[in-house]
Amino acid sequence: MLAPIEKLLFEILQVLYGVVHDYGFAIILLTVAIRVLLLPLTIKQTRSMYELQRIQPKIKELQEKYKNDKEKLQEETLKFYQENKVNPFGGCLPMLLQMPIFFALFRMLGTTGDTVGLFPQHIASVAAEQGQAAAEAVSRFWIILPDITLSASQVYSLNGLVAALPYVIFVVLFGASTLVPQLMQPGAQSQQRQMGYVMAAMMLFFGWSVSAGVVLYWVTQGLLGVIQQIVQTKVYKAREVDA
Repeated sequence: MLAPIEKLLFEILQVLYGVVHDYGFAIILLTVAIRVLLLPLTIKQTRSMYELQRIQPKIKELQEKYKNDKEKLQEETLKFYQENKVNPFGGCLPMLLQMPIFFALFRMLGTTGDTVGLFPQHIASVAAEQGQAAAEAVSRFWIILPDITLSASQVYSLNGLVAALPYVIFVVLFGASTLVPQLMQPGAQSQQRQMGYVMAAMMLFFGWSVSAGVVLYWVTQGLLGVIQQIVQTKVYKAREVDA
């Protein structure tokens, strides 16, 4: 299932690399392209998140009013969502659509068990044809990451903490890209914040072991998401004030 997506992503990266001559920047451009493609859905996602937080006080009132009647609570809550045209699951679809892309990118950029991704295969072919120096130049992201096919844990094991530090910074940003959007939501509750911390910790653990190219994709995706969330929230608040 992921193989066609992996091949397509690799072909797109090859085209973008021909433009910018750096696979790290090519991944960033690919992320921007995916974000633009999903923009109509992510706008709805952010709108849904904002509306859910806006009506949270009313939902709490319903929960208190019907705390002893779960069936009635469910009925009234659904009715309230419909009356206010709020979809509580509206934020899920963009994330679900991104998952195949994310995992295909994971397969394409790294090595999992006996499976070698298309990008490491490409680096190996460059090394065989042009030498190791050429391969190292191809796998580098500017002056920041020496090899985007390696994970922070691999660099740490091979060369120690100093060499791994740029990778560690990206891993931390990887975790922050999960946490910050949760904390930015209007009226974020304690339970929601705790969930954000748990998810960020999971992302730190995951980011430590996946290739830097995948982390770069997700960090860029998270940054673009935060920018979009800030802009949309300001627009919605301005509309409420004008109304």
